[in-house]
Amino acid sequence: MSGERKDYKLMATLLGMFIFVMMFWNYQFIYPIKVFVVVLHEMSHGLAAELTGGEMARIEISPQIGGTCWSRGGIRWIILPAGYLGSMFFGGLILVGASRTRHDKKISTFIGVAMIALTIYGIRNTFGIIFGLLFGGAMILAGNYLSEQINDTLLKFIGLTSTCYAIIDIKEDLISRTVPGSDAYAMAEIIPLPPVIWGVIWIVIALFATWMFISAATDKN
Repeated sequence: MSGERKDYKLMATLLGMFIFVMMFWNYQFIYPIKVFVVVLHEMSHGLAAELTGGEMARIEISPQIGGTCWSRGGIRWIILPAGYLGSMFFGGLILVGASRTRHDKKISTFIGVAMIALTIYGIRNTFGIIFGLLFGGAMILAGNYLSEQINDTLLKFIGLTSTCYAIIDIKEDLISRTVPGSDAYAMAEIIPLPPVIWGVIWIVIALFATWMFISAATDKN
C-alpha cells in the first residue's frame, strides 16, 4: 500500500463536492438524486432476490423519497441489507467509473438506458414510472449532447451523493430513530439482534466501503 500515489487534486474536488452536498442537502436540486438513490435501494433488494433464487415482483417509488420492493422467494437475510448497501455500492461504482476512465458519456448513457429498462421491467406506480423515464431520458441526453467534462462532473456528483445518502439513510432510519417496519426490524426477526445493532453493523460496512471507493477513485496507479 505504501507504493500507492493519490490524485490529491481529485481528492480535494471530492471533498468540496461532499461539503457542497452536506450544505445543500435539503435543497430541491438534490431531490432527483435522492429519488435516484431510492431507486437504487429498491432495485438492489430486487436484484438480491433474483440472484438468490427468488423473484422481484414490483417496485414502487414515493415522491416523499421512499420506496418499496416486493419480492418472492430468495434468501431473506441477503435481500434485506442489499437495499442500503447496494445503493452505496452502485454509487461507488459510478464514482470510480467517472474518476478512473474517460468514458463518462458512455456511462451516463448506460445509466439512462438501465434506468428506463428497470422502470419498464419493475416499477409499477405512476410517480415511479414518470421519474424513471424522465431521469433515464435526461441521462441519455447528457451522455449524447453534453461534453465529457460535464458528464464527468455530473457522474462524480451522483456517485458521491449516492454513497453519502446511503450512509445518512442508514443512520437516520436504523440508528437515530429505528423506524418500525424498516429492513433492520425485518432482519431482527430473522437473526435476533436489536434493529439498532443491525444499523450499526450496516453503517460500519458502508463507511468502510465508501472509503475504499474514494481511495480507488483517487488512486493514480
